[in-house]
Amino acid sequence: MSKKFSYGVVCLAALVAPAFIYPVFLMKVLCFALFACAFNLLIGFTGLLSFGHAAFFGAAGYVAGHVLKVWGLPFELGLLSGMAVAALIGLVMGGLAIRRQGIYFTMITLALAQMLYFVALQAPFTGGEDGLQGIPRGNLLGAISLGNDMVLYYVVLTIFLGAFAIIVRTIHSPFGQVLKAIKENEPRAVSLGYDVHRYKLLAFVLSGALAGLAGALKTVILGFETLTDVHWSMSGLVVLMTLVGGLGTLAGPIVGAVVIIALENKLGDFGNWMALVTGIEWFRSIGESVTIVTGLIFIVCVLAFRRGIVGELSPLVEVPKKQDKASVSTVAA
Repeated sequence: MSKKFSYGVVCLAALVAPAFIYPVFLMKVLCFALFACAFNLLIGFTGLLSFGHAAFFGAAGYVAGHVLKVWGLPFELGLLSGMAVAALIGLVMGGLAIRRQGIYFTMITLALAQMLYFVALQAPFTGGEDGLQGIPRGNLLGAISLGNDMVLYYVVLTIFLGAFAIIVRTIHSPFGQVLKAIKENEPRAVSLGYDVHRYKLLAFVLSGALAGLAGALKTVILGFETLTDVHWSMSGLVVLMTLVGGLGTLAGPIVGAVVIIALENKLGDFGNWMALVTGIEWFRSIGESVTIVTGLIFIVCVLAFRRGIVGELSPLVEVPKKQDKASVSTVAA
């Protein structure tokens, strides 16, 4: 099965999905799928494990919410403002972190992200522990009201597809091939004359900007922004999505986001249904144990699906990607 055909089927399913599934839930899945894809661009194709991506996701949400609610600016400027701030944070954070490797890089990103969390907790414009509430959706191009969930869904889907296309183009560009070469053998990339710090920083900023776009969209969709989005647990959640779906694959983060968000939102409904069918009231408490269930899924994936869901299933439906490895070798040669 070709990739183009698979993507076409998925896009067709996404177009008709609101007729069967609650649009707000679908939009939330799309936001987290974009967030995971942005994170995967950094860890899956550059080899940098950031544990501070919640800083981009949450900061963009706060900025977009403030721009829309307090300043009353249009929907488009709200998203662009969130992306710009996320890219700026990525530039600062990346500039401080990329000269370290391994666990040191990860811990620096975590520390800087937690600093931003405490800023969000104390700053007056963020609303503190109450967060920002009642954020308006606004109008698209000043004419199309986004108050309707169906209209907003197709806008969000269009933005997601555009951002995903940017990620795909980046990965398959010469810039993306250099990123893969850095991931596979950084000393060799350095010996060939590539400024690896510059490439890493560009990847970090791009990943942060796309993660910021996801956070800004989520704020517009739900109409509020809280400290949850800038907490370290959000960074852990996007790591979990990426690993469960398939690290270093294009579709893996999307699958991981669908699995994790569906569990968080539908596990309680499943427990209530099981209690109703079986008469065992214990099943109603399943919804409160979502973190345990996701943890078990993570353990199973680590033990049985080392390459994630997509990474394990893709060899069964298509020919292994020999061309990508060859292209990386060409860059490093």
